[in-house]
Amino acid sequence: MIYLNNAATTYPKPKEVYEKVDYFFRNNGVNPGRSQDKKTMDINRVIFDTREKLAKFFGIEDSSNFIFTSGATMSLNLTLKGYLKQNDHVISTKLEHNSVIRPLNKLQNEGRITVTFVDFNNDGIIEVDKIKEAINENTSLIVLSHASNVLGTINNIEEISKFARDNNIKLLVDAAQTAGILETDLSKSKIDMLAVPGHKSLYGPPGIGGLYITEDIDLDTILEGGTGSNSLDELQPEIKPDKYESGTLNTLGIVGLGAGIDFIKKIGIKKIYQHEKELLSVFLNGLKDINNIKIYGTTDLDKKVGVVSINLDNLSAAKFAHILQNRYNISVRAGMHCAPYVHKSLKTDQKGMVRFSFSYFNTLDEINETLSVIEKIAKKEG
Repeated sequence: MIYLNNAATTYPKPKEVYEKVDYFFRNNGVNPGRSQDKKTMDINRVIFDTREKLAKFFGIEDSSNFIFTSGATMSLNLTLKGYLKQNDHVISTKLEHNSVIRPLNKLQNEGRITVTFVDFNNDGIIEVDKIKEAINENTSLIVLSHASNVLGTINNIEEISKFARDNNIKLLVDAAQTAGILETDLSKSKIDMLAVPGHKSLYGPPGIGGLYITEDIDLDTILEGGTGSNSLDELQPEIKPDKYESGTLNTLGIVGLGAGIDFIKKIGIKKIYQHEKELLSVFLNGLKDINNIKIYGTTDLDKKVGVVSINLDNLSAAKFAHILQNRYNISVRAGMHCAPYVHKSLKTDQKGMVRFSFSYFNTLDEINETLSVIEKIAKKEG
């Protein structure tokens, strides 16, 4: 199989991730913070060490400001529902995933907040001027993706974050498509909250992710319960990260995520990004030589991660993907990609798109083989 659906989840994972998770589950699979035996102490140390690794990886000075969650969706929900207050106004974008769109629209439908979703330009990028136009006196938060999960286009987070800071507005960034690919140094940036998945380009298992929040932000909780600390207190502890980590942590996920971070550091994040850009370059150049193919979003390599969505003029996205997967064993993602506003803006909400997305483990041979297959399909079906 040629696996080109890495924007959904990376596959395969580094062998170190499989090995670490397997070893831990067989030898240390106990509940953290609920006993004093050696195995519990060992997993407590692993959790602390992984939190420290992630803090260092993202330039976080105090690792207690990095909270383990089940993934980017939980991180985004925790932030949106824990930060926003009655009558707040939020600026978001039409590039967003449903993990942003749906909680915002729920809060808006309940009469708690108002939301403005700004559109993207012809390249599929959000311009800061559009955000400026959307501001009103109650704007408290800007939330947007670092890179689109449909178009792969990279937003200018530094420019947007400076604007937000200058106007006393908090910024929440969804790094689902960039964490582990683009360097993010939170000690230098003006990002207030960062949501990251563990199972994509951080190479961890599913069901793990994290949320960074600056020291001055205090989110309301959306989950309360046992934290393994302050058990006599009848209210949720206020100390971070305990305040936001009720219940049994996904220790398998944390172990695997730590191994994923080790792998990225061993290879080098710049090398990983450069490899994906090389694959992207070959793929985009090859597509331009195939008749009846439409590419969505910019083809500028410096403004795009390894995500490309296309259509063939006379073929539905669903049938295109079906042929790729069932005749040629090439795994892609067709449909709406949990991003309805992108498709409505580009008028593909009936047809959908076919998305190809790359990882460090894809090869040039796989890309060339995929291009050859697309050309065969285009000649037969186009």
